[in-house]
Amino acid sequence: MATSVYGNEKRHGDGRVELIDQTRIAASPLANKDLLPVPISRRTWTTYNYAALWISMAHCIPTYYMASGLMAAGMNWWQALMTILLGNVIVLVPILLNSHPGTRYGIPFPVFARAAYGTLGSNLPAIMRALVACGWFGIQCWIGGEALNTLFQAVDPKWTGRFGGGFSGHSGAEWISFLLFWALNIVIVYRGMDLLRKVENWAAPFVLVMTAALLVWAIRRAHGLGPLLAQRGTLRTFREFFPVFVPSLTAMIGFWATLSLNMPDFTRFGRSQRDQMIGQVVALPTTMSLFAAMGVLITSATAIIYGKAIWDPVVLVGKFSQPFIVAVSMFTVVVATLAVNIAANVVSPANDFANAFPRLIRFKTGGLITGIIGIVMQPWRLLADPSGYIFTWLLGYSGGLGSIAGVLIADYWIVRRTRLRLEDLYLPRGVYRYAGGWNWKAVVATLTGCGLAWGGLLWPALKPLYAYGWFVGFFASGLLYWALSGREAEGGRRKARPDRKRKRAPEIAGDEPIHARRSTLNA
Repeated sequence: MATSVYGNEKRHGDGRVELIDQTRIAASPLANKDLLPVPISRRTWTTYNYAALWISMAHCIPTYYMASGLMAAGMNWWQALMTILLGNVIVLVPILLNSHPGTRYGIPFPVFARAAYGTLGSNLPAIMRALVACGWFGIQCWIGGEALNTLFQAVDPKWTGRFGGGFSGHSGAEWISFLLFWALNIVIVYRGMDLLRKVENWAAPFVLVMTAALLVWAIRRAHGLGPLLAQRGTLRTFREFFPVFVPSLTAMIGFWATLSLNMPDFTRFGRSQRDQMIGQVVALPTTMSLFAAMGVLITSATAIIYGKAIWDPVVLVGKFSQPFIVAVSMFTVVVATLAVNIAANVVSPANDFANAFPRLIRFKTGGLITGIIGIVMQPWRLLADPSGYIFTWLLGYSGGLGSIAGVLIADYWIVRRTRLRLEDLYLPRGVYRYAGGWNWKAVVATLTGCGLAWGGLLWPALKPLYAYGWFVGFFASGLLYWALSGREAEGGRRKARPDRKRKRAPEIAGDEPIHARRSTLNA
């Protein structure tokens, strides 16, 4: 696997590409040091790193909520687990497809999006993805605030009454706890994440151990697994089950539809395609299913123990009478939520906001913007009940993110056949300038997919499509973009220059002489 040099690109035998000299793009208004391609020497993440990443992100309270929410919607335990497993297997496909360019070119998600949407048009998918991350940031902060509030109650029995009656159905103590946890996240963003990365190494297994302990308690109190597994859901016929299953499956896909777009933010550090693929395939479906199974069994047990299903583990632990157990449990939730929130909900929007204004916004500023928007989106309303969490939040945004994924995958895998001009992704007048920085074919395809996926909210005739939001958006946008592009960029060659004022360089992917192209294709 020989390494070849072509222009300013060094193409390694394993398929990865890097720039020999980054001086030109470093001075570009479309770049800052957070967006520049990662040199091969810094691409060191292994299979273990990607597996650990998914384990740490999957072992979180929203995963527990998801499983419990399906139970609250009427599913029994095996129906809920089947829906979760199937959803995660399906979403793994776009995750792996969009992970490839990150590892090959060392670029983050918003830079990758420039190939399909244009150097300015990439802000459309980037900001859409960033707003979803802001919502998730708010949700995680609310969960962490609840855990802090329960922890303070265990330490100080008078804590709840110290800050007045509050508003919007929540006490003053709850609001104070929420804002404290929110501020803790912002402080970590500004002070650095080295300590947090060390905590993540033990936070994920610690959460798993604590959840396993809670499961053991639930099984003992419910007198064994028999009563739990014998419980029947309310959806006892196919006609009752299917209308709930379809939107639930779409919501399960929506749970990780966010990472299906911005995985290049992480795979850009990958040592090889094999490392990132195996790590993700092994860790994502198994971890999600295992942790969700714990949530399902514990929620089933609470229905027997307390006479009603308690789908919030923070509320469940708060019912314990031993302050030490409550304190340790809530500390676990706080640490785990901090680790997940910074990793999953700050890295992406920080890069996305930086892509819009590379010279004005850096990682820290992007983190602060994320935090402010997270509050504005009122996460306490999204978590008010399981149906709102699953069928409003997860299902709602899945159609939009599916529309973006359809365009990105069609452009990279079908139209361009995985070949990009790395340097031009950072140049204002490069081949990805299109019409004033926008590829309107990608924009039209994305908006069409969103319109079909979300149209059911406004027009009754499209209502059935809303339940299939992610699928409708993905296939509608992808097929339309492919049809509009036609053979325009077959093999990376464009029939018409996006920037007619700039003479096309001879090293555009697809224009190589046969002997140079062979080394690239063999990689």
